[in-house]
Amino acid sequence: MTGIVRATAENWLDPPYNRWGFRHVPELAATAPISRGTGPVRELPRAERDLGGFEFAHAGRSLTLYKMLRNTLTDAFIVVHDGTVICEQYFDGMTETDTHLLMSCSKSLTSVLCGVFAGRDLVSADDLVTDHLPELTGTAWDGCRLQDILDMRAGNAWNYDVDEYTILDVSDYRTHRLHGSIPADTATWIRTVGRGEYGHGEGPFRYCSLATDVLGWTLERIGGAPFAELFGREVWSRIGAEHDAAIMVDRSGFAIVEGGICTTLRDLARFGLMCLDDGRVGGEQIVPAGWVARVRGRHDDLIEAFRSSTAADPGRPDAFYHDKWWVHDGERGVYAAMGMNGQSIFIHRPSRTVIVKFSTFADALDDARFALQDAGMMALGDALADA
Repeated sequence: MTGIVRATAENWLDPPYNRWGFRHVPELAATAPISRGTGPVRELPRAERDLGGFEFAHAGRSLTLYKMLRNTLTDAFIVVHDGTVICEQYFDGMTETDTHLLMSCSKSLTSVLCGVFAGRDLVSADDLVTDHLPELTGTAWDGCRLQDILDMRAGNAWNYDVDEYTILDVSDYRTHRLHGSIPADTATWIRTVGRGEYGHGEGPFRYCSLATDVLGWTLERIGGAPFAELFGREVWSRIGAEHDAAIMVDRSGFAIVEGGICTTLRDLARFGLMCLDDGRVGGEQIVPAGWVARVRGRHDDLIEAFRSSTAADPGRPDAFYHDKWWVHDGERGVYAAMGMNGQSIFIHRPSRTVIVKFSTFADALDDARFALQDAGMMALGDALADA
């Protein structure tokens, strides 16, 4: 990083320091390793082509893919079409061996571990949280199903505009807390958060990062080990990853599954390919195909919940959120993981394409930049399907 002031444990989430910080999280915050194991690396065949001039329409104008990448502060970008890398680019000094913070893309990875355990009948999406975490009886999570958490319909109190930033302090993303009177750690907040306006599974879609931490805690209880160990053993070591991943932990050691996973670009593409291929890698079924397929098709109740929420997009009236994935078009099988500051795993089933994008938006929840990059990735996927 250039300049006199460098990224530190206090400022690395803020621009311009986040561009370096997102690539060096283990140097700035407490993390636990997620092992790739000792198995072979999944090779990614290459047939690269120049996609920079690909044009698409957005907000009444025509843009190139290159301009989209530049305007959305891209750190790294890869397109894997039908199992072959057709584009891979790194910006501003990032390299293929650097890990990058996924922010809320981590939620989609966490849901896949839930699917692994569901396939072994260790858990059901209809289980109550308190079936596995009885210490939450009598709290805001009483009566909440895991499915309510997976679909962001838990009935707890959560101010999206405030709490999605406060959680960065509670979960120790940074050492200097910007918010004063806040819970001591993640587990404390889970135990003390209030009940919301709607009951569990009722009302509109309500995005709440803390709910995913409840899921992570549940999976640790089911698996009998820390999340990093479980995810490494059950998922990361089985997809042919080339590098270990990492996950942030708070001061109590609680795994920050809602936004703390860090991976390389290619390894996250390998994870996306596993999802695209119905949970399989080679001849091995990593995640039950039925679990992966849950995000496909039409889910009228979830569509209605999403339409009535503040996240509704008139341009995508049939969009919904399910199993920690943002589903753009369930009937076509187009869905994505998304995270603060512009992280994305975009899965486009009609063209058999996976796109992964790492970014460092200055404004973590910049709606205009998210809309721009989504439009570009959707247009590219549609063009590849038609080719």
